[in-house]
Amino acid sequence: MKIILLEDVKKVGKKGEIVEVSDAYARNVLIRKNQGVEATSANLNTLKLKKANDEKVAAENLAEAEALKKEIEEKAVLLKVKTGEGGKLFGSISNGQIADAMKEQLGIEIDRRKIVIDAPIKNTGEMAVDVKLHPQVKAELKVKVEAL
Repeated sequence: MKIILLEDVKKVGKKGEIVEVSDAYARNVLIRKNQGVEATSANLNTLKLKKANDEKVAAENLAEAEALKKEIEEKAVLLKVKTGEGGKLFGSISNGQIADAMKEQLGIEIDRRKIVIDAPIKNTGEMAVDVKLHPQVKAELKVKVEAL
C-alpha cells in the first residue's frame, strides 16, 4: 500500500514522502497513529499544493531575511559601559546586551541566541558580530563600545 507520511518515521521515510509499506503496517500503525495517510489522488493533490505553499513561504522568509540583512549592515549599535585602565571593561559585552541595544536603538528585535560573538568583547572600540537571520543569511553588525 502506498502511504504519504505526515511526519518522520524511523526506517520508513521522512515527512511528505510517498512510501510503499505492507497493508497491515499501514492500517495498524501509520494511519492509526496519524503518521500517514493513504496515497489517493485527493491526498496526492493536497500534498502537491502543500509543498508549493511551503516553497512560497520559504522564498518569502528568505527575501525578508535578505532585506533585514541590508538594514542591519548599514547601521551600528553603540554601547556605553564602565571601563578601567587602558579601556578594559569590567566583564564583557554579552549577546543579550547587544540584542537589547538593537531593539532600543535600531528598533529591530532579534533573539539574543541568534547573535554570535566570536571572541568576548572586553575592550572599547568597534567590533563586528554575526547575526543569524536565516539558515542561508548571516548579517554583520557593527558594535561600538565606549567608556562612560
